[in-house]
Amino acid sequence: MARADGAVARNRLWWRLTRAVEAHGAPLATPLVVVDLDAFDANAADLARRAGGTPIRVASKSLRVPALISRALRHDGFAGVLAFTLAEALWLEENGISDDVVVAYPSVDRGALARLVASPTAAARVTLMVDEVEHLDVVDAVRSSSAVQVRVALDVDAGLRVAGRLIGPRRSPVHDLDAVLDLARAVMERPGFRLVGVMTYEGQVAGVPDDVPGQRARSLAVRTIKSLSLTQLAERRARIAAGLAELTELEFWNAGGSGSVAGSAADPAVTEVAAGSGLLVPTLFDHYRSFAPRPAAFYGLPVVRRPAPDAVTVHGGGLVASGPVGSDRAPTPWAPAGLRLTALEGAGEVQTPLVGPAAGLLSVGDLVWFRHAKSGELFEHTNTAHLLRGAELVDQVPTYRGHGLAF
Repeated sequence: MARADGAVARNRLWWRLTRAVEAHGAPLATPLVVVDLDAFDANAADLARRAGGTPIRVASKSLRVPALISRALRHDGFAGVLAFTLAEALWLEENGISDDVVVAYPSVDRGALARLVASPTAAARVTLMVDEVEHLDVVDAVRSSSAVQVRVALDVDAGLRVAGRLIGPRRSPVHDLDAVLDLARAVMERPGFRLVGVMTYEGQVAGVPDDVPGQRARSLAVRTIKSLSLTQLAERRARIAAGLAELTELEFWNAGGSGSVAGSAADPAVTEVAAGSGLLVPTLFDHYRSFAPRPAAFYGLPVVRRPAPDAVTVHGGGLVASGPVGSDRAPTPWAPAGLRLTALEGAGEVQTPLVGPAAGLLSVGDLVWFRHAKSGELFEHTNTAHLLRGAELVDQVPTYRGHGLAF
């Protein structure tokens, strides 16, 4: 099979997208965000294959389009949602998207917490994440009674510890067995709370590319860190799981992400893995040795100027991803192949100049298609996602923003 990032494949994509927009007929506002359903479904099937029977919880932060979250949940091997805010989790539950939602991060949103404890139904379907006793205090501060039990999971640090240094996301302060058991006991002894799960997110494995062209030495170092991380974490998970088993029976142990599905699922302690970015494949997920997914999300911007024979300018484009500042956070002009951002201007809020051999083939009004560096963040910039099947736009669905939501 030809690589999805090859020039021929990218030009074929440009032809498909151009044909789909022309066939649609009615004018479409830009940025025109399109999700390729064929690629989305192929990526879902590949994630399930790599999970090897371990259920995949959909990471909604990486989608932010309710219809796409529902579509992922309809695939074999997917079950439940990993939400990024409690307000979002409550909306997903209330609107029938999922009756099993775990909030991936601790919440101090008192309004949302008050809604949670006021609804026995929501409280039975939504799980909060904690890594401090203070998180329990915030819940108790918004309720007058502990009659409604709140489901709680422990966020346990999954970073690699080498010579006293932490390699990995700076998330939970809870790392060793004693700290985990102390927090578990605090949850279990507090009226109105029920300990149901654990999360260990190994971001240094799941979220870092390890086969980057031109970066052989760095990629080798990253793969070494990933191997050490999985070995160290498997040993620590086993100790923690054994200790918690003496206190209570858990419903789930969540781990991993799109870049570590197979490795995380192989750990006997893990009962489910999380994935979201692997469904849409932003550019930060292009270079992993363990899998070769298909890009599924694109946004089109119209050419509005031709300042030189080898340059065009498109309207808008400055959709830069969060994280450490660097060129890998910029959007990538993708189709047609043969365009690049300029070092002087980069991706601009109102216009973006592009240079390269393909510029001479473009006319004012033509669409250039970009890929975003991170998955869900793209959909904060549009009310509508257009769904592509083959060379036809078959549907359009609202994003969270299109629903009037900002989580």
